[in-house]
Amino acid sequence: MQIGPYQLKNRLIVAPMAGVTDRPFRMLCKRLGAGMAVSEMITANKALWTTPKTLRRANHEGEVEPIVVQIAGGEPQMLAEAARLNVEHGAQIIDINMGCPAKKVCNVAAGSALLRDLDNVGRILEAVVKAVDVPVTLKTRTGWSREVKTALRVARMAEEAGIAALALHGRTREDMYRGDAEYDTIREVKRAVSIPVVANGDIDSPLKAKQVLDYTGADAIMIGRAAQGRPWIFREIQHYLETGIELPPPTVGEIRELMLGHLDELYGFYGEYSGCRIARKHIAWYTKGLAGGNAFRQQMYRLESTDEQRRAVGEYFSRLGDAGDRLSYVVEDEDKLDRDGDAVAEGEACGG
Repeated sequence: MQIGPYQLKNRLIVAPMAGVTDRPFRMLCKRLGAGMAVSEMITANKALWTTPKTLRRANHEGEVEPIVVQIAGGEPQMLAEAARLNVEHGAQIIDINMGCPAKKVCNVAAGSALLRDLDNVGRILEAVVKAVDVPVTLKTRTGWSREVKTALRVARMAEEAGIAALALHGRTREDMYRGDAEYDTIREVKRAVSIPVVANGDIDSPLKAKQVLDYTGADAIMIGRAAQGRPWIFREIQHYLETGIELPPPTVGEIRELMLGHLDELYGFYGEYSGCRIARKHIAWYTKGLAGGNAFRQQMYRLESTDEQRRAVGEYFSRLGDAGDRLSYVVEDEDKLDRDGDAVAEGEACGG
């Protein structure tokens, strides 16, 4: 898989997810096997460029190349200017968001709302590609609604404009994340264009990854929600693609140390107050389906300091380790966790 001058180590890409794919998470996923990771979307609204949130999202210090920054907006010249600014700050690939279905994004005619105005899509693609001398990629959906699927037209426009690669989520904006992703449209797009096509949507296991790659012919796959709380999914998929054999579940001890390291990175990146609160959703995802996970989360949500939180996580995983060497999931915690996770997640609206 190659994007412009960048040869990726494999065909596995971390999807951009608002409130999730910050620098600590991207670096962790790359360490665990992802070939590339796309940043949280950065607004093209110039008035917001100097806010703490935007500056933090643009922080790529120490990150493994290539550095990929996603920009979001609806006005061609604003997006072009945003692309130039991010390249000046170290971006090596610019990704345009035309896939996010979140209301707060679509209400300002950005994200997947752009799929209702293909003339503007063309203007945006042309403006951003011309604005920078780095590869520009595009992430989009199959269309605005099931009745009006525009993916094939957008893909051809993207190829003509000079887009270096296209990531396609197998749902329309109308679908949000309901129902199952479909891969027929991705397959059709891959056959119609010569630029790399990345399949996205509902890829949550090594077997599913291989099935999607085989069926669509896609050059790579993009994984979002399935990596939340399970960033080692990338090494599991890569091992299966290479050998046809599934890895055993990781040991509890390894994940305990991995998770504590992730927490330390979050605390250092966000500081005491925000770090403690942002870590809660990651802890919820890590403990999804694990024995005693619900009771642990209810206690963990009440902790107000990073020291207390880190100690509680370490003790919980130590208890799990006493019960068995490898991670083992149970069904009965699933429904409760989903409600907990919704309550603590800042936003996972733009991942696949």
